[in-house]
Amino acid sequence: MTVHFIGAGPGAEDLLTLRAARLIGACPVCLYAGALVPEAVLAYAPDDARLVDTQDLDLDAIITELQRAHDAGHDVARLHSGDLSIYSAAAEQQRRLDALGIAWSLTPGVPAFAAAAAALGQELTAPNVAQTVILTRYARRATARPPGEEIGTLAAHGATLVLHLGVQAIEELVAEVAPHYGTDCPAAVVAWASWPQELVLRGTLATIARQTREADVKRTAVIIVGPVLAGEDRGSSHLYSKGRERVGS
Repeated sequence: MTVHFIGAGPGAEDLLTLRAARLIGACPVCLYAGALVPEAVLAYAPDDARLVDTQDLDLDAIITELQRAHDAGHDVARLHSGDLSIYSAAAEQQRRLDALGIAWSLTPGVPAFAAAAAALGQELTAPNVAQTVILTRYARRATARPPGEEIGTLAAHGATLVLHLGVQAIEELVAEVAPHYGTDCPAAVVAWASWPQELVLRGTLATIARQTREADVKRTAVIIVGPVLAGEDRGSSHLYSKGRERVGS
């Protein structure tokens, strides 16, 4: 028996990887967060699968469900929204499974920031503008950031900044980053990226908080800040340049 931790992507069922869809379809038990994983994704599960919504379960209760499946010899599709590599809280479950001697695997998924970039129709890096993307999160009501990872400290780099789980505190976040980017810096909020109700807001650090409040965006959104959002042509990448040495040339 194996617990398959699966990045279920940002929401749209057709953004599941082929491996994810295959594993979901092969597992008689599926654990998922109901607020973040839509029913269309669950449709990949077998008709007689045991579906467990974990949004109201604590870690002990989740592990109890996984142990129950293990005792029955049933593989589990453990779905997490986005990708497992950031903010998934999968590691703490894996440590508990290791202690119980229960096998597990990891299947990556499309992260929310990638879906947000697609909704904006652009790259988050650009030649001579930004070659670095910083992913971070609001921490007032969530896991605290270690020293040195304060929002203002990260914003000082001037890179493309992606803020997760902070749309309810967007005024506070704007106040922290504006001194480093300037109030005229482009900013965007993408809510429910890839879902039917997807909403894209574009503005500047001077306007984006107001736009967000007027649109009544309160959750499941990514905030992106940086000059790259201006879409200015400041040159092409080295990747396709004539001066780049190519194999066989």
